[in-house]
Amino acid sequence: MTDKAYNVLFLCTQNSARSQMAEAILNREGQGRFKAFSAGSQEADQVHPRALDLLNKSNHPTAGLRTKSWDEFAVEGAPKLDFVFTVCDQAAAEACPVWPGQPMSAHWGLPDPAAAEGNEIEQQLAFAETYRMLVNRISIFVSLPIASLDKLSLQKRLTDIGKSTVNAEAD
Repeated sequence: MTDKAYNVLFLCTQNSARSQMAEAILNREGQGRFKAFSAGSQEADQVHPRALDLLNKSNHPTAGLRTKSWDEFAVEGAPKLDFVFTVCDQAAAEACPVWPGQPMSAHWGLPDPAAAEGNEIEQQLAFAETYRMLVNRISIFVSLPIASLDKLSLQKRLTDIGKSTVNAEAD
């Protein structure tokens, strides 16, 4: 068993909703085994208020959440990344920086709740659905026996998590 904490970066174009939620969820669910970060290629001015509200109501610490450029993680002195996950289609299609250390990566694309149309309740439901999918995917991720999987097996599992619609709990 290793005491290593894995550094995980969640990427989305604006770093205002999905990636922020993923950072907060993994930092809690990872129970010290993971340190999550989030960033974007074109960071927003602020974390989306609905994302913050949902995270607060779900008892996630939000005090340190802020939008960040992915450039912060591609420079000398940045945390060494073990995993990089894109959570929106735009970030997956963009040319990402070369991450020092060549972390494992996968695309875990989700609909953008900030783009949801409709009344207040419909918009809140969009955030809740994205949150639910992130919780399910991250729960599967943290339960993986990372240290005992070879790179190819781990990469396949990471990719499969991103393809999952996950309606049930992990095995």
